[in-house]
Amino acid sequence: MKKNLLSMLLLLLVASVASAQAPKREFRGAWLHTVHQRQYAKMNPEQTQKYLKGLLDSLQMTGHNAVVFQVRPSADALYPSKLEPWSRFLTGTPGVAPVPEWDPLQFMITESHKRGMELHAWLNPYRVTTSKDEKLAPNHIYYKHPERFVSYDGKMYFDPGLPENREFIQEVVADIVSRYNVDAIHMDDYFYPYPVKGQEFPDAESFAKYGGDLERGDWRRQNVNLLIEGLHKVIQKHKPWVRLGISPFGIWRNKRNDERGSDTNGLQNYDELYADVILWTERGWVDYMLPQLYWELEKEVASSEKLAYWWNDYANGRHMYIGQDVHKTMTVKDINGSKDPNQLAHKIALSRELPNIHGNCWWPGYSVTRNFKGIADSLATKEQNTKAIIPTYSWMDNVAPEEVVKLKSKKDKAGNVILSWEMPIPTGVMQEANAYGVYVFADGENVNLENPKALKAIVFADVNTVIDKKGKASVTYELKDLKKGKYTVVVTVLDRAWNESLNGVETTVKI
Repeated sequence: MKKNLLSMLLLLLVASVASAQAPKREFRGAWLHTVHQRQYAKMNPEQTQKYLKGLLDSLQMTGHNAVVFQVRPSADALYPSKLEPWSRFLTGTPGVAPVPEWDPLQFMITESHKRGMELHAWLNPYRVTTSKDEKLAPNHIYYKHPERFVSYDGKMYFDPGLPENREFIQEVVADIVSRYNVDAIHMDDYFYPYPVKGQEFPDAESFAKYGGDLERGDWRRQNVNLLIEGLHKVIQKHKPWVRLGISPFGIWRNKRNDERGSDTNGLQNYDELYADVILWTERGWVDYMLPQLYWELEKEVASSEKLAYWWNDYANGRHMYIGQDVHKTMTVKDINGSKDPNQLAHKIALSRELPNIHGNCWWPGYSVTRNFKGIADSLATKEQNTKAIIPTYSWMDNVAPEEVVKLKSKKDKAGNVILSWEMPIPTGVMQEANAYGVYVFADGENVNLENPKALKAIVFADVNTVIDKKGKASVTYELKDLKKGKYTVVVTVLDRAWNESLNGVETTVKI
């Protein structure tokens, strides 16, 4: 009886949230992995760029505002690096640069920002190879320091117990953050490798040297803790507005092993992967957590519904997004009593109802762009049919930026509206204009900046700003497809932490 009542309440929740408009503030991400993606090596740079633009166009049309792009799949790089070789997943051969040489990471930052989307640079920390027969590039660090690597289940890894390996990974992150205008550094669930029955991870030598009085499990967790803390410090040193995000396996610990754990019965971050992920938000080392809740809502051993509630309770004041599996979401029917053939609307409604959940991220993003089982159609017309701004990172900064200066509007020959404005002078580095919100209100319509339907564009400053000879920075943006009539257009400033200027600046437009 209790279970049936809960199901009925959940169905009412889905109906009420689904009928409401999407929120103005929400993280809407998609993972684009490069590991084991053979298509890139088959294309030349021009074809690859066209392909990537198509993916980004699709994600923009389906309401996404963040792209999580894998740039370091296996101790290699999809960008020119002095520390690691070019990735074989890009060119087909490890260490061989694309011809003509280009920079996929910079390309994705620019093209994502052109479309009003963040770019999160996704790195795998410890993985070096993905199979026993894989060959490394001649300039790989392994050949210089083979003693720093171990083999497990036929694959090679950096030994997480060695301080010099943590320092090297931090150096890689520092290189990316200092050279590129990334919005975040992202790592997923691969810390210590997933355990293989009957095989012990071969870190006895480093444990003997550095373990001290700790039990091996505690020592392994400390190693990962030190890595995450170190990454946080490195990012803060170079660009304090760049976030650090982690996408862990969906279960921290099961309740049978820890009273704080979830009502589940699966593999655990804490015990098997040695990732004490909730500690990282408690200590403030991580800016967002994105647990992979890839199961159906009612899965017995790991219900994504129960886990959503659990992660909501353990956000610890940081952003919490839900990692959603496209295939499970679109092929599994909704809970009993619902007529929905899939769980899409239900999962999104649940994420919007829970107060400490700030959005979703879809795995794999390629399935969204391929419109698997109609997910792109549904997102574009229903669940994400308005634009959304990234939620504010208030612990980084909570001061609103200054307003734009000298907002002007004019019509071109095609009848489009050309907006232009000057950047405000920031009161501090965190108040620098990261992007701008462009709102459009029809004649007589109430000017309400909290109305997500009025938000027509998120205009990133780095790809839309022109500096004149006097050093004055100005932005131009073209508003298209407005019907004949009179409109009020409002432009606001969005700063490094996604705080928005208080009132915006208005201009009147006639078509």
